[in-house]
Amino acid sequence: MANTTGGALKKTAKVAAKPKATVQSAAKLAQDGLRMILKAKHHDPFSFLGQHDLDGDYVYRAFLPQASSVSVKQGSKWLSLKKTHSDGLFEVCNKTPLALPCLLKISVGENVYETHDPYTFGSSLSQDELYLFGEGRLLQAYKTLGAQWMTQNNVAGVRFAVWAPNAERVSVTGSFNNWDGRVHAMQAHGSSGIWDIFIPGLSTNDSYKFELRNRHSGAVLVKTDPYGFEFEARPGTAAKISLSQHQWQDEAWLGERKNNDWLHAPFNCYEVHLGSWQRNAQGQFLSYRELAATLVPYVAEMGYTHVELMPLSEHPLTESWGYQTTGYFGVTNRFGSPDDLRFLIDAFHQAHIGVVLDWVPGHFPKDDWALARFDGTALYEHEDPRLGEHQDWGTYIFNYGRNEVRNFLMANAHYWLTEFHIDGFRVDAVASMLYLDYSRKAGEWLPNKYGGRENLDVIDFFKQFNVMVGEEFPGVLTIAEESTAWPGVSRPVYLGGLGFSMKWNMGWMNDTLSYIEHDPVHRRYYHDMLTFGQLYAYSENFVLPFSHDEVVHGKHSLLDKMPGDAWQKFANLRLLMTYQMTTPGKKLNFMGNEFGQGREWNVNSSLDWHLLGDAYEGHQWHRGIKQVNTDLNKLYRQQHALHALDFESQGFAWIDCHDNDQSIVSYLRRGLDNSFVIIVLNFTPVLRNSYRIGVPQTGSYHEVFNSDADCYGGGNQGNGKGLHTENVAWMQHNQSLVITLPPLAGIVLQLN
Repeated sequence: MANTTGGALKKTAKVAAKPKATVQSAAKLAQDGLRMILKAKHHDPFSFLGQHDLDGDYVYRAFLPQASSVSVKQGSKWLSLKKTHSDGLFEVCNKTPLALPCLLKISVGENVYETHDPYTFGSSLSQDELYLFGEGRLLQAYKTLGAQWMTQNNVAGVRFAVWAPNAERVSVTGSFNNWDGRVHAMQAHGSSGIWDIFIPGLSTNDSYKFELRNRHSGAVLVKTDPYGFEFEARPGTAAKISLSQHQWQDEAWLGERKNNDWLHAPFNCYEVHLGSWQRNAQGQFLSYRELAATLVPYVAEMGYTHVELMPLSEHPLTESWGYQTTGYFGVTNRFGSPDDLRFLIDAFHQAHIGVVLDWVPGHFPKDDWALARFDGTALYEHEDPRLGEHQDWGTYIFNYGRNEVRNFLMANAHYWLTEFHIDGFRVDAVASMLYLDYSRKAGEWLPNKYGGRENLDVIDFFKQFNVMVGEEFPGVLTIAEESTAWPGVSRPVYLGGLGFSMKWNMGWMNDTLSYIEHDPVHRRYYHDMLTFGQLYAYSENFVLPFSHDEVVHGKHSLLDKMPGDAWQKFANLRLLMTYQMTTPGKKLNFMGNEFGQGREWNVNSSLDWHLLGDAYEGHQWHRGIKQVNTDLNKLYRQQHALHALDFESQGFAWIDCHDNDQSIVSYLRRGLDNSFVIIVLNFTPVLRNSYRIGVPQTGSYHEVFNSDADCYGGGNQGNGKGLHTENVAWMQHNQSLVITLPPLAGIVLQLN
């Protein structure tokens, strides 16, 4: 039973007299309590330690194995405690109670220090918190569980709380108690499964873990805090007591975000892995604060609207890219402290750049010091491996049907949004979560209660997650990496959808890259790969991604995917970027793609920035790719027609999608303001003079973009002198233009 009276006395016996049998019973209870304390098995240490009323007498006990002597403050004097057990039990009996909380003076060798006794404080956990957590509705559980700075009875300290319903005993161990699990055993709160203790006098230099004894097997486990905000440097795994002091400067940004019409606004995201974007001269990571001085101005200069940061929750293995998380609430210390990350995000916001965080609620690693089998049972995961193990990645799958587990993930999302002001989540591996038979053979999975393969608990979780984000944080985006035809991923929950803002268009990405990798002479036979996507382009709110997954594991860099000699490779890449930026859908591009990195991405080294330097012989090619991306990014933002109706069919119309013999496509993009631009793409290395296209309006047109311009490394073929319509009907239009279409290039035309 929790002590919630702010230090009320525990009563172990209460009778009118003291018969001999009662005295013996009390003595036996004391002996049993001592034995359980010494063996670190006591499920309720607050019933034995601290001050207790024994039929009018007051016994005070402290268990301090490292202490040589202990005194307790009594009024203005210090009262010495008697060491009654060699392992470190100190006691004193009084006729009058001590003032609570008790202040101790402890001698350890030659050192003497004062501190208040944790076992003379009541619990500060409220019944509302315990109830809401059990219901899965404690959205700010990160302010209840974990290590929380607070003041109790005018004493500053840290309250530790952890969920471990199958533990017989839970303790906080740390640098402040010599990692001794007997010293700070916690109190349990009934059926909630939550344990807590308030420990005064700690500092941000202190690290800690939880030591748990399983009630069934007796096994002792040492675990890091699931709600830990900060962790010690690898290979250490302990959590650190953390305190934020960052003063945010992004009020204007948050106000604008709240009212942003993201459906019709430009969204062009630069995907970044912070550890390998750029490193210092010694090959070491740049810190969050150094990245604020380098990455932020680079992203702004390139014209991106958002940056997507690959997972920043703490993870032990760099080669996992952050997708095998052990500390969901902890900022990876590879690049600095949580406040350092706040500084970086703040800098992005002040530069008018949104921050999307890669979030991994689909699975977690089996490291025995983290979430796996947390209290000796399958607590966060399913017991049955047909539900609880991810075969592809060798990880555990969350038990989304358990209230406390769902609460953990919901609170984690709430934490990143509240404490770090992020502007969106890219939710990883959504398809693997939605399907019970994902990557499993017959007999290796369990159907849902209706016999289907849909994970009903995950569906409910996603709906709850997206509703929470939309209601609590208007303007924040949720983006699903979902690779199947699951219906309504980016449709509102009230219409039966999952409620995500957007969904990655993996079909478009696969078709486009497959097409562009073909030699131009063969592209005529694969023309439908360019056109098929329009059949489903508006079934979801799609993002068109060229992500990290496409430039690793033998897939080659984007540049190296391109066929032909060096000139054709760079021309093809410029054309590919033009196609991505002018076709309907929001945009995402992985770092290094924007300047044509030649090799695959390597998580353990910096991008090849030397390719842009004067000393590199082919620098002009790479600078050309970088300039193409910069100009396309800015064109996409400036041209209302290129972004306002990305999700709506009236924003797009084919001019000609049937010219497969020449591998040419042409189309219109329209905006809400009735503005339009014309895009013509030539996927062969053949110059097309006098190529006629139909246009919707009479007048003069000019090129606003040409990927073949010499400033990009192209041949500078195009329509520099401008164009005027001819009264010749063509392609279902009454007017037409005769244009010069450069080889392996795309042009964008606008009415004067």
